Amino acid sequence: MTSRFKSDFKKLSTAEQEAFRKAARAFSEACDRRLESNDHQWPASLRVKSIESTRGVFEMTWNFAGPDGRATWEWTTLTISRKGKTEIVPAVQWRRIGGHAIFSQP
Repeated sequence: MTSRFKSDFKKLSTAEQEAFRKAARAFSEACDRRLESNDHQWPASLRVKSIESTRGVFEMTWNFAGPDGRATWEWTTLTISRKGKTEIVPAVQWRRIGGHAIFSQP
């Protein structure tokens, strides 16, 4: 999670924050399925797609009907050490959250 995402998130109403949390749970499950099988499609309700103007950055839209619910993210990796063994695992880094205006600096 970027500091910009954290700042954006604090500006959301409690209802918007909860709507994102619900969407993020479904998104996380979809990420797991996608990593297990490259053929997996994103849930249509999350409207996941790449952002044309920014390489490697994606958007997720879970609400168009006000308030506008959108977030941008990118794939990254984490290095995890467990029981003396180091593992590199895929992860999502949330970049921005809010309305359509976040696309000016995704």
